[in-house]
Amino acid sequence: MTAQAPPVDALRESLARVRSEVGKAVVGQEGAVTGLIIALLARGHVLLEGVPGVAKTLLVRSLSHALSLDTKRVQFTPDLMPGDVTGSLVYDAASGEFEFRRGPVFTNLLLADEINRTPPKTQSALLEAMEERQVSVDGVSLLLPEPFIVAATMNPIEYEGTYTLPEAQLDRFLLNLVLDVPERESEIEVLRRHAAGFNPRDLAGAGVQAVLGAADLHAAQAAAASVGASADVLAYVVDLARATRQSPSVKLGVSPRGTTALLAAAKAWAWLSGYDAITPDHVQAMVVPVWRHRIQLRPEAELEGVSVDTILRSILQQVQVPL
Repeated sequence: MTAQAPPVDALRESLARVRSEVGKAVVGQEGAVTGLIIALLARGHVLLEGVPGVAKTLLVRSLSHALSLDTKRVQFTPDLMPGDVTGSLVYDAASGEFEFRRGPVFTNLLLADEINRTPPKTQSALLEAMEERQVSVDGVSLLLPEPFIVAATMNPIEYEGTYTLPEAQLDRFLLNLVLDVPERESEIEVLRRHAAGFNPRDLAGAGVQAVLGAADLHAAQAAAASVGASADVLAYVVDLARATRQSPSVKLGVSPRGTTALLAAAKAWAWLSGYDAITPDHVQAMVVPVWRHRIQLRPEAELEGVSVDTILRSILQQVQVPL
C-alpha cells in the first residue's frame, strides 16, 4: 500500500525547517538558500557564483544534510575527463567482459565545484544528465536517481585557466544565484561561531539535522507543479521574454526554454509562499535569477559597463503588468 503524502502545509513547514537547519552552518546567505529550495521544488539545476570564501560549497553540503539526500562532490580541473564524471567501462579480467563503473553523477545532489575550470568536452558530459536525467553508455541509457540536481559553483573574478560554459549548458541551469560577501553583522556572527568551535566539515556537530526525505521532497515537487497560472500571467511571461530580444543592448535574448524555466520557478516560489496560483509578483521576483545567465550582451553594451541585471530590472519597469 502506498504511503499517503503529508499535507501541503506540513511540507511547507518542513521546507521552512530546512532553511533553519542550513542557517545553523551558513550565515548571511538566506536568499541563496531559498533559491536552492526553489530549484529543488522545480527540479532544476543551480549555478552558484561568488568569490572564494562565501560558503558556496558549505551551502550545498548543508542543504543536502538537511534533506537527507545522497551527495557527491566533483572538483572540476583542466585534466578531468568525461568518464570521471559519468563513469566508464572497466575490463573485468575474471569475466573477460567490460562492465560499467558508475561515476559520481549517479547521486541526488551533485556538487560540481568550479565547473568552468574544466574543458568543454568534460563540461558537456553533464549535458545529457542535466536535461534527460540519464547517462548513455555503449548504447544503453542508465537512469539517474530521483531527485537529481546539479549545483555548480563558479568564481566570477578569476578567469585565468578557465573555460567559458557553452550557451547550451548555461541554458540548462534553472537559476544563477550570486553569493555576495555577507553584511558586517553576519560576518561577525560567522567569526563568533568559529570562535566557539564551529567546524564546517562537521555538520552533525553543528547541529544540522535531516528534516525532509526524498519521498517528501517528491510530494512537494508535485504540489508546486500543480500551482495554477492564468492566461494573463502566461502572456506577461512571454512579453517579458520578447522584451529581452528587442532590447538594443542585447545580442541574444531569452529563449522559449527560458520562459518555461521562469514559469517553473515562479510556481515553486508561489507554492512556498502559500499561493494556489502565481501572480505577477512571483514572476518578477524570479526574473533576474532565472534569466541573468540566458542573455548575451552586445560588445558595445559590455564596454559601456551595462549589466544583464540592470537590463532585466529596466524591462520589469517597462513591460505592462496584468491587473
